[in-house]
Amino acid sequence: MSKTIHDEIKIEIPDLLPVLPLKEVVMFPGMVFPLLVGKEPSLRAIEEALMAEKVIFLSAQKAQDIEEPTRNDIYRLGVISRILQVIKLPNSYFKMLIEGLLPGRIKRFTPKKEYFEARIEPIIDADINNPTIMATVRHVISIFKEYVRLNRNIPDELLLTLENFTQPRKIADFISSHLMINLEDKQKLLESRSIGQHLLKLAQILENEKEILEIERNIEKKVRHRIQKSQRNYYLQEQIRVLREELGDESEPDSDILELRNKIESVKMPPAVLEKAVEELNRLDKMPMMSPEATVIRNYLDWLIAVPWHEETTDTLDIHRAKQILDEDHYGLVKTKDRILEYLAVLQLVKKMKGPILCFVGPPGTGKTSLGKSIARAMGRNFIRVSLGGIRDEAEIRGHRRTYIGSMPGRIIQSMKRAKTVNPVFLLDEIDKMSMDFRGDPAAALLEVLDPEQNATFNDHYLEIDYDLSKVFFITTANVPDAIPEPLLDRMEIIHLPGYMEFEKLEIARGFLIPRQLQLHGLDAKRLQISDEIILTSIRQYTREAGVRNLERKIAAICRKVARQIVTDGVQQPIHITRENLETYLGIPYHAEKSIRNKELVGTATGLAWTRFGGDILEIQVTIMPGKGNLTMTGNLGDVMKESAMAALSYARTNTQNLNIPAEFYQNHDIHIHVPEGAIPKDGPSAGVTIAAALISALCGVPVKQDVAMTGEITLRGNVLAIGGLNEKMMAAQRIGIVAVLIPKENEKDYYDLPKELRNGIQVHLIEKLEEIFDYAFAMEPKAKAVNQ
Repeated sequence: MSKTIHDEIKIEIPDLLPVLPLKEVVMFPGMVFPLLVGKEPSLRAIEEALMAEKVIFLSAQKAQDIEEPTRNDIYRLGVISRILQVIKLPNSYFKMLIEGLLPGRIKRFTPKKEYFEARIEPIIDADINNPTIMATVRHVISIFKEYVRLNRNIPDELLLTLENFTQPRKIADFISSHLMINLEDKQKLLESRSIGQHLLKLAQILENEKEILEIERNIEKKVRHRIQKSQRNYYLQEQIRVLREELGDESEPDSDILELRNKIESVKMPPAVLEKAVEELNRLDKMPMMSPEATVIRNYLDWLIAVPWHEETTDTLDIHRAKQILDEDHYGLVKTKDRILEYLAVLQLVKKMKGPILCFVGPPGTGKTSLGKSIARAMGRNFIRVSLGGIRDEAEIRGHRRTYIGSMPGRIIQSMKRAKTVNPVFLLDEIDKMSMDFRGDPAAALLEVLDPEQNATFNDHYLEIDYDLSKVFFITTANVPDAIPEPLLDRMEIIHLPGYMEFEKLEIARGFLIPRQLQLHGLDAKRLQISDEIILTSIRQYTREAGVRNLERKIAAICRKVARQIVTDGVQQPIHITRENLETYLGIPYHAEKSIRNKELVGTATGLAWTRFGGDILEIQVTIMPGKGNLTMTGNLGDVMKESAMAALSYARTNTQNLNIPAEFYQNHDIHIHVPEGAIPKDGPSAGVTIAAALISALCGVPVKQDVAMTGEITLRGNVLAIGGLNEKMMAAQRIGIVAVLIPKENEKDYYDLPKELRNGIQVHLIEKLEEIFDYAFAMEPKAKAVNQ
């Protein structure tokens, strides 16, 4: 069934029409548009339309990225259109010319699956020609003319076509179809079937688009003006250059070139560097200043001028003044300070020597970085610091070659530019934190920098000339020397900065930390008084570290709370920090303070251990029980410590007769060796003597004095070997209240190097054989001493 819809169209439009979804196009009545169709459902819909009245319904897709749209993906309001021409292309595609007739609305789809078919309801609008509509039409046409004038993508011929329309609806549809706006806005215009609303929306969109186009036109003018000015300058400079070539050397040089030449002459570069600089300057003089290559050369010359070549500070060689400065900034560190003073003394005698390369190795917070600043201040040199933590690119050290965009020198040359002298104190911080990847190994690049025999001719990839680093005083810092590559480690003089002793922390807090924090918090010694007892309590119970950073944080915490107390409560009298109110300021102690709970125990011995936070005591417990000769070791022990326990057991089995132990004891008994605080990993050979003492005590039933501590590695023959970390271990013994310490005879030299504060108050016994512990550590001797094997 079909019917004639419109007198002007003169076409019978069927009730059911094939539906063709459109991508990136919204069809309007009166619009003639070419379409290229290739999908199977669309081809079937076109074939169906050609078999009828060549009438088809066109509607836009809601989402443009859908390749296979469903019924829900198509707008319900579209345009009933007529196929004017169809051309079949060789690739099975159809090229059509379609004319929009009038709007329509999909009432419902038919169940056909081959293509979309729907019952269409035509929408017939009556033109209204009242004065308001006509005024709006004229306003829209006026704005559209401005829009066409500003938009280069719309031809001016459209305005001639627009003059042929007189009806407001056709004018609105024509203008809407030629607007370059998004599809959603176009669809809203199509769905505005009230001519008044359609024209108002159209005017609003045109005003907005016209404003955007005017902004774009202004931006374009500014850019064009700059480009024209740049091109004009380029042409003028080229003409000047050609004229200068024709006139020879008599013409005046460019002012920038003349300025660069004067700077190069004033810097007094070495001959080889001067030759390179003049060569690059002549190249720059012969090329256009606006070319990219000219910018690269200009930057290169700026670096050559900025880097110091001869400027140096005069060293302060007064040994007494240097010592005073080092002592003002740092407490202790005697060996490190002696090494610096020795360098100054030699420099005073020989007047010239290659800069040393020192490596400060120690735990965090021990003053490695700040010591470098003090050295620079003591010598009167400039100080420069470069952090190497996380560096994994060789170019960070040697720089990038000039062929790369944005290339620049490496950190060594950049830092020398900031130092402004050829003899600064150069601190390479965290040298053990470098890594490597596919871009190279920065540690390998540092080999030349930190070698006194090579760094006089250090070659940066960017400068491409030799730079003398021999006068630089290089200092590196690291926490662990094991992470530094062996060739690099071999080029440096290692100076170990051990963790501070308890009395050293006390002096540092008293002389440095407390005054600094009082000043930072607006306090003074009259308002806040912190005694030595409180400092020691903070060290023992609130911090456990090799350095003093956490200690300073605790002092700062006390100062903050006191400052708040003064401001809030208006306290005027001095505030004393005591053991009773310390928890008010710092909270509950983090670490329990260890002490000797018993005088004598069977199967328990007191050992000494080294940790990265300092020294500590180690309690070894041994128990014997009936069994089948099993040896159990608990307490999170490492392999080396387990081997020490096995060596102690072998010693006991070898000396059963002299220790009055049944020869077959290990067959009928199980032995359990335990070290408390099982969450903490423990390892190392120095607990061998302590394990042997606890084991022999448990086997013989003889108690061990708990206020006698011991340390040392043992062999199967009962020899006691040297250990490390004696400073820290003696400090732990002193803190706990140990009255006597047994150490290996081989550590006698280390004992006499200890500070007198550590040697006072503790009896130290040097032992060579394991059986000597019976004289000092056991409450009574076993019935017979062990014999040498």
